[in-house]
Amino acid sequence: MDFAFGPEDEAFRREARAWLQEHLAGTPARRDWERELGRGGWIGLGWTEGGYGNRRADLTRQVVWAEEYARAKAPPRSGHIGENLLAPTLIAHGSPEQKRRFLPPVARGAELWCQGYSEPGAGSDLAGVRTTAVRDTGGGPPGTYRITGQKIWTSLAHEADWCFVLARTEPGSTRHHGLSFLLVPMDQPGRIEVRPIRQLTGTSDFNEVFFDGAVAAAGHVVGGEGDGWRVAMSLLGFERGVSTLAQQIGFAEELGRVLRTAAATGADRDPVVRERLVGLWAELRTMRWNALRTLGGSGTPGGAGAGAGAPSVAKLLWGGWHRRLGEAAVLVRGAAAAVGPADWSAALPYELDADQHLFLFGRADTIYGGSDEIQRTIIAERVLGLPKEPRGRP
Repeated sequence: MDFAFGPEDEAFRREARAWLQEHLAGTPARRDWERELGRGGWIGLGWTEGGYGNRRADLTRQVVWAEEYARAKAPPRSGHIGENLLAPTLIAHGSPEQKRRFLPPVARGAELWCQGYSEPGAGSDLAGVRTTAVRDTGGGPPGTYRITGQKIWTSLAHEADWCFVLARTEPGSTRHHGLSFLLVPMDQPGRIEVRPIRQLTGTSDFNEVFFDGAVAAAGHVVGGEGDGWRVAMSLLGFERGVSTLAQQIGFAEELGRVLRTAAATGADRDPVVRERLVGLWAELRTMRWNALRTLGGSGTPGGAGAGAGAPSVAKLLWGGWHRRLGEAAVLVRGAAAAVGPADWSAALPYELDADQHLFLFGRADTIYGGSDEIQRTIIAERVLGLPKEPRGRP
């Protein structure tokens, strides 16, 4: 595959780099930063329909922006769920009214989104969701659903304006049947409760979200009632698109830190450790070329040109790699990797250092977003055509 950056792409790179250098002075608040990106025209570069995003950019320029953003160490995006997950899904499956209502605020950085997929009993196996959405017949606003249930591991739920929720709209349905994809406003006191999930370090990166009769408009069902599984799977394909290349920029920086530590501690003189580090470097290069090949093979990540199993292959590649990188990070440091802050009295709740964070949180990489087991099942059944796994007891 010929995937190269031309002169116009490099000019775009210089523009992006200069803008980031100028606007990253100080530490902008996350919501303010989203609005600044919107004013600069940097949200919605890859949206395929005109009039909703800020500027149009082909695939190579989307990659350029993602790489420069990562290299500039710009703040984590509060709006990435709306821009990179919801928006492509609406463009592919939403009604004209839904696109007009929801895409412009995302492009302006004015509305933030969270994802209501995983549940306590349905994390990696998303088809097991039990949250329900039923038509309101109890005197509520006409043309609405009432949503009841619980979602978990919901990033950004505490600051999001909206949540896209996968819920069961057909009573008695099972697995991937009878599900719908609903757009739900989060500002519903008494009907939606967000509880931070407190970790051992005292920090909270995720949330639980409880829906107690929360209201969603019937016009905010994407793809039609009962078509939620197809819409949800399409969204997961977008999740593993251009943004994976920016993710790999961060991976390369983490690998570089591990290599420097190995050289400083002398761990790289051990031939077994050295072979392990070289293997991580080679795998990261392989991931990059696989991502470029996949993106170049289809206009839509995970589409027919890229291969139906491409998103699952990508997830398997980076999930296991990142976990192994975390293991290498503590290996090359030795016993020092287990030591906490020097001044415990001033560090409660204590903060993990970069290597400790990589090691501990890397353990989840092969689980969230669809576990390795689920990805292998998808590849086996939907790509290779192997017999389906028996479910439940005979």
